[in-house]
Amino acid sequence: MSQSPSGGADDPDFVPVKSADRTLDVLEALASGAASLAELSARLRIPKSSMHSILRTLEHRGWVESDAARSTYALGMNALLIGSSYVDQDPTVLRTSDALDGLAAETGETVHLARLEVPDVVYLAKRESTHPLRMFSAIGRRLPAHATALGKAALAELPADTIRRILPEQLPASTEHTITSREALIEHLAEVRRQGYAIDAEEAGLGMRCFAVVLPFQTPSKDAISCSVPIARLDDERERSIIELLLKTRDQLSRQFGSRRVTAI
Repeated sequence: MSQSPSGGADDPDFVPVKSADRTLDVLEALASGAASLAELSARLRIPKSSMHSILRTLEHRGWVESDAARSTYALGMNALLIGSSYVDQDPTVLRTSDALDGLAAETGETVHLARLEVPDVVYLAKRESTHPLRMFSAIGRRLPAHATALGKAALAELPADTIRRILPEQLPASTEHTITSREALIEHLAEVRRQGYAIDAEEAGLGMRCFAVVLPFQTPSKDAISCSVPIARLDDERERSIIELLLKTRDQLSRQFGSRRVTAI
């Protein structure tokens, strides 16, 4: 079982309900795409008879949909409704809505709010760029935290020992520019912490540069906002202005909703 980056370890004595655990495994597997009963059974090591019962129950409740022959299963409408409810009710999404609108209007670029869910960040909100050339992303999408400005801004909130505990020594590469050494990342995060913002220099996707700041609502913070710009539209002056705008937005949110406590590293 995983440990929360904020220090909330799972109870070592906890024993999950097997049927509930299997059901959630199925939903999480279908989140990556449609699959057949046989594929799900093999991937999750659940007997076909049990898998059939789980899928039929989920289908009956609207969490899963199937084709006419029931040869392929995919997430159903209820998955969307519950996921949307999470975002609609999230306090950080509500608090930052106007700020994201302002950032998008002032920059004309793609703006995101994301949350650290180790080893990834998950997009919670997005404002689209006004330009045809822009970043592809979607609410609910996951990206490796170590490869993104959003993730690095949040990871910089954590002590080095925590980083060593929650991330592997070798990190997967999204592009040729991704930091793939945990120790190199820890050194890089010290610089992020010092300067107060993080940069993704084509580390998550080629042709894009992203800037992010962590939000002030908890310590350590798991949430960050960012602005992503194709490098074709970026120069030093525009980069500085975007970073200054992000820092200004962070400070405004801090004044509006409470000052951020400093975490000892």
